[in-house]
Amino acid sequence: MSLVAGVFALGACSGDQSSDSTYPSTIGTGPTHPTGNADRQTIFGEDGITLFGGGKDNAGAGQGIGVNSFLWRASLDTISFMPLASADPFGGVIITDWYQDPKATGERFKLTVYILDRRLRADGVKVSVFRQKHDEKLGWIDTPTDASMGTKIENAILLRARQLRMSSTAIGETGN
Repeated sequence: MSLVAGVFALGACSGDQSSDSTYPSTIGTGPTHPTGNADRQTIFGEDGITLFGGGKDNAGAGQGIGVNSFLWRASLDTISFMPLASADPFGGVIITDWYQDPKATGERFKLTVYILDRRLRADGVKVSVFRQKHDEKLGWIDTPTDASMGTKIENAILLRARQLRMSSTAIGETGN
């Protein structure tokens, strides 16, 4: 009984449905609407809103990711020998899983790479290195790392990022 009452209540909400109305309406269309009307005013301006840095002023900063695309790609290239645990291109964080070099048994490393800027800058990347040594009785134990190890990896990432940028500039100039 209540189901029937609900159907009648919804039917009463339909309002006036004259036969001369058309759908979809072309009133209020604009440049962001498929039918396009240049006179439409919106709160976001003529071109709408740009998400993820799609403007012309940040060329090379990466379209669709939140960090510099050269630093992001160079970071992934540089640490590609290590298994990835997590990669967040919007936050600019890459976390590797533990990696044990076959030549150095009894110790393993883990990296966290932070990309800090949308520009290709020397201070735009930071690497944290974690090291563990294996003890027969206690298992894996955290051990301090050489302070220069993170800096060496940062320098390798920056070198690779510069190479990527130069190769993309050379491709852009030749028109390929």
